[in-house]
Amino acid sequence: MSDSLSWSIPANEYRRERWRNQFGWTREIVRMRRDAAGLDRPCEGEDWDWRLSIAEIERDAPFSAFPGIDRELVLLSGNGLRLRFDDGESHELLPPHDKLRFAGERTVQGELLDGPTHDLNLMWRRDRVRAELWHRPLVGPMVLFAEPGQTWAVHLLAGQARFADDASLPPLQMGDTAFLAAGGERLRGMLDGGGEVLLVRVAALD
Repeated sequence: MSDSLSWSIPANEYRRERWRNQFGWTREIVRMRRDAAGLDRPCEGEDWDWRLSIAEIERDAPFSAFPGIDRELVLLSGNGLRLRFDDGESHELLPPHDKLRFAGERTVQGELLDGPTHDLNLMWRRDRVRAELWHRPLVGPMVLFAEPGQTWAVHLLAGQARFADDASLPPLQMGDTAFLAAGGERLRGMLDGGGEVLLVRVAALD
């Protein structure tokens, strides 16, 4: 069995790059691909299973198309973003942290409500993995269990935190992201601190 992995990425190390359609910028946190033993590992290139990034939206613009991919967008900062789909549906992401899940094939225009926004962008290949995302307050200890083959990502929205039972992980500051990837055995992490977090759990399809 593969060993479990835990690591963190400080916000100042996210890689800034152009959107696929060149209409905006994103700060990529990580691209992940499962190895033969079912353990998520960071990867390069386009053959990823799931990806986490922060879109910097400075003007009204169409979103890039991602066939075969589901995505969830979370407002991190700014006064709001309207997602206008070509089928007539319209949805507003409002402060503090509204979110919306939608298929990457859908044609959608992003319209700023009042100035630029930053938005967390979770994407995953629906034929490979399933993903869930939650916004939670952090008040004292929070225990996370990654079952074999599961990965947790913890993005610190506000405050400070640390993994109390893992000295190898540095404290988290606002904007940092930590990962707990379980191999063949269950992995436990105890997050302690104060603030707000976005939690992402990714697992193989049943």
